[in-house]
Parts: sequence; C-alpha cells; structure tokens
Amino acid sequence: MTPTTPLSQPLKTRRLSPWRVTLAVIIVSVLAAFGVMNLQQWRTEATNVSSEPWFASYVDVTSTPTFAFDQMGATNSRDAVLSFIVSSPTDGCTPTWGTAYTLDQASGSLDLDRRIARLQQQGGSVAVSFGGLNNRELALDCSDPTKLLAAYRSVVDRYNINTIDLDLENEGLKDVAASARRATAIAALQQERKEAGKPLAVWVTLPVAPQGLTEDGTNGVSRLLAKKVDLAGVNVMTMDFGNSKSEDMSMQSAAESALTQTVRQLGIIYRQHNIELSNSTLWSKIGATPMIGQNDVKDEVFSLDDAKGFNKFAIAHNIGRMSMWSANRDVPCGSNYVDLKVVSDSCSGVKEPKGSYAVALSESFSGSLRFSAGVETTSETGVTAQKADDPATSPYQIWSESGAYLEGTKVVWHHNVYRAKWWTQNNMPDDPVLQSYQTPWELVGPVLPGEKPVEQPTVAEGTYPAWSGSDIYDTDQRVMFKGIPYKAKWWNQGQSPAASSSNANTSPWTPLTQAEINTLIQ
Repeated sequence: MTPTTPLSQPLKTRRLSPWRVTLAVIIVSVLAAFGVMNLQQWRTEATNVSSEPWFASYVDVTSTPTFAFDQMGATNSRDAVLSFIVSSPTDGCTPTWGTAYTLDQASGSLDLDRRIARLQQQGGSVAVSFGGLNNRELALDCSDPTKLLAAYRSVVDRYNINTIDLDLENEGLKDVAASARRATAIAALQQERKEAGKPLAVWVTLPVAPQGLTEDGTNGVSRLLAKKVDLAGVNVMTMDFGNSKSEDMSMQSAAESALTQTVRQLGIIYRQHNIELSNSTLWSKIGATPMIGQNDVKDEVFSLDDAKGFNKFAIAHNIGRMSMWSANRDVPCGSNYVDLKVVSDSCSGVKEPKGSYAVALSESFSGSLRFSAGVETTSETGVTAQKADDPATSPYQIWSESGAYLEGTKVVWHHNVYRAKWWTQNNMPDDPVLQSYQTPWELVGPVLPGEKPVEQPTVAEGTYPAWSGSDIYDTDQRVMFKGIPYKAKWWNQGQSPAASSSNANTSPWTPLTQAEINTLIQ
C-alpha cells in the first residue's frame, strides 16, 4: 500500500487532552482489575466460610463408562466426591486412582485434570476420597511419615481442593499403626494449609449399623481426634446393614436410626477429648451416604421413596452433608442386565429415571463443599448446663432412678425420648457408653416443641395374683411382683422374679413388654 502521508513530511502528532488521559487510565485500571478478579475468583471463594449443609455424590473415577460431570446439572449441586485414592501395588507411598492410574496417568488416559478444572469453572467443586472397600488406603502401605504426608499433599495440591474424605473400612479402619500414621500426617497437612491461609476440611467415612458406629468406628474417630485432626464431620455409610437391621425395619428407618445413634456416640467421643458440643453442632457434623437402589446385601433395596423420606429427615435435623453411592449408578439398568440383585457399578438395579436419586437426596441442601473448609471445632460453653425436664411438656414420664421400666417403655431424660430395650432399673438413659449393647436404652429423639404428656398404659394391681415363693408356676403363667407383671418362661417354684433383672437368661421369669400390656388393656 502507498502511504497517504508523503515521507518527506513529518507525521503530525495528536496531543491528548487531560480528560482523555484520565479516561484511559481509568479504563486500563478497570480492565486490569477485572482480569485479576477472574484469575483469583476461586481463591476469593475459598476464603468464604459457610456451614450450610451440602450435597455431593460420590463419583467412581475408574468405573466405566467414564462419568461425565455435566450429568450433575439436574441436581441442586454440582459438587462431587471423587473416589478412591489408594496405594500403588508397586510403591505404597505413590497415590493412585484405584491402583489403575497414577495421578499423571489419570490426567492422560481419563483427562481427569481438565474435567475437574472445567467443573470448577462451572461453579462446581470436588473433594477426594482416600481408601474405600476394595483396595489399600495409603497409610497401610506407606510407613515413612514424610512420604505419607507428601502423598496426601500431592493429591490436595494437584486438584486444588479444600476438602478430603477418609473412607476407612476393613483393615484400613482396624490397623492401629496405620491409623496413627494417617492421623499424624493428616493433622500435619491440615496445620500446613491453615498456616498458608488455605484451610482443609477433613471428613471420615465409616460403616454403620442402625445401632450406630461399631467399636472399630468409634476407635477410628477417637484416634483422629487424639492426633488433633479437626474433623469437619463423620459420614456414615447407611447401606449393607445385614443382620443388624431387623426384618420389619425399612431402609429409611434403619438409616435414620443409624444417624441418631451416631450423634449420641459422637457427643461422647468429643466429651472424652474434652470438647463439649451442643446437639445441633453434633448433627451438623453428621454426613450420610446411602447406596442407591440395590445394595450389596441381596434383600436390601434403598428405594426412591426411601431417598425422599430420608432427605426430609436429614433436612429436619440439619445434618452437615448428604452423599450417595454413586453418581455412576444413578441410572436404570438396561434390558441386557439380567439379574438386578447382582450389584452393578454402573446402574442402580431399580427402574427409576436417570438422575432421580440425586435430585431426591439433594433437595434443600443449599451449601457447597468448597465453602465448608475453615469451620473450626471449639468447645461450647453451657452445653452440660440444661434446664430440668418439665412433666407438663414431656410426652412420657421422666426417668427416675428408683423406677423400674419394662421393655418398650418410653421415658424422657435431658429433653430426649428414650425407649427401654429390655427391663431395666437404675440405668441412666444417657450413660456415656459408646456401643448400644452396653445400655438398656435406645435414643428415639428430642422432645418436640409443644408436646404434652401421653398416658402410658399400665397393668392395674390385682390383674394377676401376687407372686408367692411357695406356689408352683407353669409355663406362661403370669404374676405381679412389686407392681410389675411377669410371665413364666418354664416351670418353676421358689424362684423370685427379682432375679430376672440381674440375670435374664437363667431366670424363669420375664417381665411383660409394654406392647404386651397395651394389647392386654385394649
């Protein structure tokens, strides 16, 4: 092209007026600030702390077909718990995804890093779960404390996460030495991140029964607290109950019972570590993970109705977290999948639309896991100081040390309702025992606002003859002893019903249950 200005003439320069200079500076400043805001948006969000309950499905990273994170768009949450980081079979201190991929291999073969970054761009978040059922958690095989800490750190740094999940099962939960190594490393990592202004939330996921955590489970929590790990919470796997669930108990009711009993246990464990927490705080430290559809136990199916009912219970109690196993399975099985009782890792085994469990379980969970880090656990003053139970606002009789309570009898103690599991006397309902078999009382739940006394039927004096040491009694014959009706289990003479309270198995007498009394009176 030919220049429009002759080369022999000097180019004229245009002077900028002061107001134009000022405007240019403002525009450049705004653009620069906008760029910085975009670059640092996730960092700003990470500094926001919120204890709002959150929902995040587990996603099995190594399962095929590869799960697409955009499938979570129909739920109330775009968060996911990626599983499972475990030891490499060739080097126990090298973290792998399910032993199949190192972190670098997962980036190449599964495009995992890019998929996570894309999800984070879209407002979603991920946590990473270590352990699981089928492989070995890092602390089992990595005995070098420095390398173990580095292994955990490498995962947290690589995926830019502020929440981890320790899924402890079988040997991963029972191995005392590994538990100590794990707790020491996690506590150190948590402290490092805190000092760097990048707090780390730590959840521990454990097996559970309707009666609560097993002894291995309560020990696992205690070991973490002993090493000063600040637990965001305890997530219980409300699945595969087996013989611990009675035949007349639905999966929903079993899951609800498991949460209620775990809250009771958690309060005791924290108290043992000199931390007093209110009931509401304890509930906020509870997470739940049902296995959607067909469970590993053949006769256990967590239905969509179970999911909807369980969600309402969880929201009413303000639990801190809801998850599910797994997002990969939240689709119906195809027509070629013949035996639905055989669990698949890619379908639910029930005929429900794709994504329906995630929608049901995530309902009203408005928080995000990316905001949950940084909430510190501190002892709450005034927890043990509480008002006395008021008979006028208690639905059942208030427990008394001198009282004797039949199986099935309900009482109120410290603003909670308890049910007697067998005949009991002199056993305080909230005795600090961790395992349910150690106490004759089952925690039902809190006294609700506005409740009034409900009369509990009793057998009137004279309904049965008074027990006599000289009389002979046949099987099923009934007597009264100190105001309580008893039934003979076999022929006996001269054996007092009083012995049934100290040794129920050898005594020929058993007190009637509350249910039997109710039927009798009706």
